[in-house]
Amino acid sequence: MNVTLVLFLIVVGITLVITGWAARRTRTTVQFWAAGRSIKGWQNGLAISGDYMSAASFLGIAGLIAFNGYDGFMYSVGWLVAYLTVLFLIAEPMRNTGKYTLADVISYRMSPIPVRSAAAFSTVAVSASYMMAQMIGAGSLIKILIPSLDTALKPWFNWTVLGTKLDPSITLVGVLMMIYVIAGGMVATTWVQIVKAIFLMGGAVLLSFLVMLHFGFNFGSFFDSIAGVKDSKSGLNFTQPGILYAYGKTQVWGVDKALLENVSLGMALILGTAGLPHILMRFFTVPNAKAARQSVAWAMGLIGSFYIMTTFLGFGAATLVGKAKICATVAPKCTPNSNLAAPRLAEYLGNSFFGTGGGEFLLAFIAAVAFATILAVVAGLTLAASGAFSHDFYVNVVRTHILHGQVSDREQVLVARITAALVGLLSIWLAARVGATANVAALVAGVAFVIASAANLPAILFTLFWKRFNTWGAVASLVGGSLVTIWLVAIGPGWTVPVNANPAFPLQNVGIVSIPIGFVLAIVGTYLGELVKADRLAEQKFHEIDVRAQTGLGAEPVADVA
Repeated sequence: MNVTLVLFLIVVGITLVITGWAARRTRTTVQFWAAGRSIKGWQNGLAISGDYMSAASFLGIAGLIAFNGYDGFMYSVGWLVAYLTVLFLIAEPMRNTGKYTLADVISYRMSPIPVRSAAAFSTVAVSASYMMAQMIGAGSLIKILIPSLDTALKPWFNWTVLGTKLDPSITLVGVLMMIYVIAGGMVATTWVQIVKAIFLMGGAVLLSFLVMLHFGFNFGSFFDSIAGVKDSKSGLNFTQPGILYAYGKTQVWGVDKALLENVSLGMALILGTAGLPHILMRFFTVPNAKAARQSVAWAMGLIGSFYIMTTFLGFGAATLVGKAKICATVAPKCTPNSNLAAPRLAEYLGNSFFGTGGGEFLLAFIAAVAFATILAVVAGLTLAASGAFSHDFYVNVVRTHILHGQVSDREQVLVARITAALVGLLSIWLAARVGATANVAALVAGVAFVIASAANLPAILFTLFWKRFNTWGAVASLVGGSLVTIWLVAIGPGWTVPVNANPAFPLQNVGIVSIPIGFVLAIVGTYLGELVKADRLAEQKFHEIDVRAQTGLGAEPVADVA
């Protein structure tokens, strides 16, 4: 049994022990979805970091920088700046006005049936597309770093569903993720994320230290080395912009296509975080608004430190390993895979400083950390999606308003667990459909973050800060923003390799079109609702939600989790 497999099993074992412990503490809905509102600010900050620093951050950004130099670093900057929006506009009001999910906030002053149904739809859309990217990253890791395990899984997971052959490694990740959520709920998810954040920061610090040790801690020498790496297609060196999206090559709507792609990408990165359901759910786990603000402060410090270190991971892989060797195997055929930049860097540094055995061990450690990263993030996403369907749609729409019945905690948690299983199966199928070659950071930024910023963000901001906003506007934003984004991505170049050569929509990053459309739909829907006088309650309850958002009056107290 090789070192990689041993460390992989140790990581899975630790997380399963946490899940078993959490399962004994998870009996009620507030425990399942909000961890009994007993998580401290610093603990929640660690958990948010663990939730946010996903495969897209660790594997994807390092790979984008290693393959595209300066352009790849934009992902790090954008995702860090995004937390300023969360800190100043979202964190405290969300904690004060919500209960468990995004829809709790929006439906507070709206008609519950259409708003909760629409919010459930957008939440599942964001979660499924986000999970798809995480599972692609996990599948790549297992398939490439533990090929014996992937081979052993094939007889058990060799199925074809709706014309798509399931990937054994991706299926394994999905099954593990479903176990975490179904058994342990938010308690297990929180502590898995905290443990994972500690592991991930430790791995990033170690690799960054070894990279700079290689250059004698001389930053001038490090960046001179980066400037010496040139892109074979553009001829630009890795400190120059234009490798990922080449300037001056193509125009779209009379504007340089590269400029539009970069602006569109920046919009999604900066605005998307404030609309991510699995991040917003974390603010309901703390006892008060002060702890919510502390959570964001801790998260920004940890995430900011990590994204600074992606510079050393990505550029270190570019200069020391080289793009040609960042792949599954060096011989006989090497197919570049940007998701493997950090693991290949770990292998190189281990060999350089500690010999062959050191390279194997460091590779195994980083692979195990990356896998723990994916498990924690996917668990959080599944919890958000299951909460949206069970709590928002089944309980508050079907049972309460359509069937006019009461729902016990036991039934509500059971439906959430069934939903978690179904969402897990959907994400397994989507990941197998897209394939393992797409960069996970690009997938997350290009799909999940755009849906979050085009559908969820307008609904959240207008609910909290616009008195005239009503049910029609909320539904138009949540459903319209989601559908427009999905449609533009579907007819665009796509994210697989190679991309679609003749797309109906010219841009990979669709946010520059879909995000304004989401806000416009929210505004137009609001005025249409006023014309038909369909929703007077929303305006009447604005002052109530405004006071609650700013003061916390009426927010749910801490639950007894003993």
